[in-house]
Amino acid sequence: MIRCRQMSLPELRMVLGWAAEEGWNPGKDDAEAFWAADPDGFFVAEEDGEPIAAISVVVHSPDFAFLGLYICRPSHRGRGVGLALWRHGITHAGNRTIGLDGVPEQQAKYARSGFRHAGETVRYVGQLDTRRSDNVRPATPDDVSALVALEARASGWSKPAYLAAWVSGTPTRTTYVLESGHEILGFATLRACQSGAKVGPLIAPTDQMAMALLRHATAMAHTDVTIDISDQADAFADMCQAQGLAPGFRTARMYRGIARPDRGQSAMLYGVTTLELG
Repeated sequence: MIRCRQMSLPELRMVLGWAAEEGWNPGKDDAEAFWAADPDGFFVAEEDGEPIAAISVVVHSPDFAFLGLYICRPSHRGRGVGLALWRHGITHAGNRTIGLDGVPEQQAKYARSGFRHAGETVRYVGQLDTRRSDNVRPATPDDVSALVALEARASGWSKPAYLAAWVSGTPTRTTYVLESGHEILGFATLRACQSGAKVGPLIAPTDQMAMALLRHATAMAHTDVTIDISDQADAFADMCQAQGLAPGFRTARMYRGIARPDRGQSAMLYGVTTLELG
């Protein structure tokens, strides 16, 4: 018998291991920041006491939730387990707008559930010609509230608990701030992953400043770096490709509730935080 229920934090760590097996390459220290976003927003389906599928429907704000980590173990696919868990988990969002990043082969299914296409994200991977900038420094605890607010203005959605945990940093995740005088212009977070490192979010007022942040952050990585770039930052994507980053994996940003957020500073968002929690 299949039972759907909330997952525990140790189970979230296990599910991120499943994600690694699927080739999603999660960060080494993602679980605690994900959990801080909404501890009630993670679900598993179990059979005979064994988790066999997972989904997250994380409530970020009174208006917005994000769906991700939708995985069914290969041995249990094709039995309707994932759909049952989807129906169970999605009720957690209530009447909020829900976002997700869908791979091409699943987008038609999401559309049948009321999700509408709102753009694409392309993953770029490789090594840049790194360069440290005198205008970039590591973030401090005093920066956290400003960085959370800046990401909300750039992305169009407020995600306070998630972003506060994300930019606070860990031994495997560091945020770098671009400033002029005492004004924060943008920031980027670098995190070590199962393979290489990822940058996200990446927020800046211009393509050139975004590249300065990216080059500074990747100078600390000494490995291949991945960044997920929105199709609204095409010029920056071209710059990344010219610098040696190769395009590959694609997803579609889809929403159920509204077609697209009001992003007054949309040009500032160059790299999304994660495809799992938005």
